[in-house]
Amino acid sequence: MDPIVVSALALVRDRRLLMVTARGRDVLYLPGGKVEPGESGADALVREAREEVALTLDPAGVQPLFTVSEQAHGEPDGRLVEMTLYSAETDEEPRPSSEIGSLAWVTTADADRCPPAGVETLRRMSFLGVID
Repeated sequence: MDPIVVSALALVRDRRLLMVTARGRDVLYLPGGKVEPGESGADALVREAREEVALTLDPAGVQPLFTVSEQAHGEPDGRLVEMTLYSAETDEEPRPSSEIGSLAWVTTADADRCPPAGVETLRRMSFLGVID
């Protein structure tokens, strides 16, 4: 099975990482989504940030941080998600779109609400010293 290739936003404020929930769900995800054919990872991030959390990101300011490769949530065993996290600066306040139920600013204490890629992301962000 081919992995699901995803770009995600790592937006940190006050040592907390922005995550979202889909409407009617409790699982925390990073804002982002699948990279479409012909699209770069950074381009996908800019598009998804606009669609999911109403942020207008400058593509020149988007920087890759790291990639996690984990079991994809809700997919058959062995189907991986390869999620590249990107940092970006913005003074805008994120707002949930129609597909997003809510925003949450999380720490490692919220890992029990995350799928495997989110758990690994929280672990790495804590190791880097940017979240609690």
